[in-house]
Amino acid sequence: MALWTASEAAAATHGRATTDWTAEGVSIDTRTLAPGDLFVALKDVRDGHDFVAQALENGAAAALVSRVPEGVSEDAPLLIVEDVLTALEQMGRASRARTQAKVIGVTGSVGKTSTKEMLRACLQVQGKTHAAEKSYNNHWGVPLTLARMPQDSQFAVIEIGMNHPGEIAPLSQLARPDVAIITIVAPAHLEAFNSVEEIAEEKASIFAGLTPDGMAIVNGDLDLTPILTARAPGTCLTFGQSDTCDWMLLDATPGPLTTVCRARFEGQSYLFKIGAPGRHFAMNGLAALAGVAAVDGDIAQAILALGNWQPPAGRGLRCFIALDDMDDQIGIDLIDDAYNANPASIGAALDMLSVAAPSAPHGRRVAILGDMKELGPTEIELHRALARHPAMDRLDVVHCVGPLMRHLSEALPAEKRGLWAETSAELASRPTKLTHAGDVAMVKGSLSMKMAAIVDAISKLGEAVPKEDRENKMGQQ
Repeated sequence: MALWTASEAAAATHGRATTDWTAEGVSIDTRTLAPGDLFVALKDVRDGHDFVAQALENGAAAALVSRVPEGVSEDAPLLIVEDVLTALEQMGRASRARTQAKVIGVTGSVGKTSTKEMLRACLQVQGKTHAAEKSYNNHWGVPLTLARMPQDSQFAVIEIGMNHPGEIAPLSQLARPDVAIITIVAPAHLEAFNSVEEIAEEKASIFAGLTPDGMAIVNGDLDLTPILTARAPGTCLTFGQSDTCDWMLLDATPGPLTTVCRARFEGQSYLFKIGAPGRHFAMNGLAALAGVAAVDGDIAQAILALGNWQPPAGRGLRCFIALDDMDDQIGIDLIDDAYNANPASIGAALDMLSVAAPSAPHGRRVAILGDMKELGPTEIELHRALARHPAMDRLDVVHCVGPLMRHLSEALPAEKRGLWAETSAELASRPTKLTHAGDVAMVKGSLSMKMAAIVDAISKLGEAVPKEDRENKMGQQ
């Protein structure tokens, strides 16, 4: 079944199709465009109209444009609209209207991508599931995700993010979730908000798009939980460790590669495993199970799926880098959490690192941290305060990247203070100074700090051992 026909797309956007065409997908990037995709000429850093000719040469079924681009013939397969972004939103709205899928929306200051990916894993074993790619959660990412949704999807998971006030409600109204999950509210994007309470109000605006019988699921452990529950228009369930939570996490025991969890809901106990170490992953898994139950999914199948789930690259993915060709037990445990950072997510990452066991008796726990961005006037103190995080007591070395993280470096005890550099490229150029055999090292920072360069540099010191092989080796010891 075609994803879009020319007539369907024209009807949705009130545009004019120059020819009859069918599209199997929707793309905004010629580098990842697949033959048969509808190319959407968005204006961002570059004007997508400049790439229409290339997209058509690469096999695009058609292009969504506001004008016929230079170098493109009048009879080329185009859908001409007044505004491309508005048209993409209209396609997203039409796609949502024509599907019978049960839709889950996910937002939060921390953990929304991991929770979204857990939900994808839990639901795709139960029916045709559509979910956002990467972190496509903004003003173009949400409509793009919806426009890509096959009509016969049974489940859909839509991640919704924000940088400024007023962004979440219209995206939720576009997605119209049957279930809306708020993972956590924490200091993030404080440049655009006056307080964490304002952030909570913005996160709670995801409920603006809930379907009439929709369900809200929120973190019940927060000081700000009352703000979230007060904004829920109908049924609202809580998850967390507090004994007042509907979905209650009884305990979470991190191991070298997994976290074993026990939870309770409506008098029923559940034992489940997350395929990654970390208490914060246990909380995300609990939210995912609550979401599965809310769309009448099978909890037993979801629990099995969570045991096989792994974080995406940059979101806490753990890999063993073998350094010795003769002995693949000699190496570095590398935790790649380099995609983004704020005080709450760095705190969770430090907690995870503090209980991680180095692979050798002499091994160290090493944190490599980059600046947290968009924190407003308190940014210096928020960076310095990380030195007082309880998990720091169990870490051996902390390397820092960026002018803001310099304040953390200076606040650390001398015995824990590692290298400091202005940029990630400087530290990436000397990976052997950062960590060595037997260590467990964690890399984290805001996306603009390009901490992935450090992950790549450490990875290239040896050969990555797949998680399954590592588990087998450890099981034989």
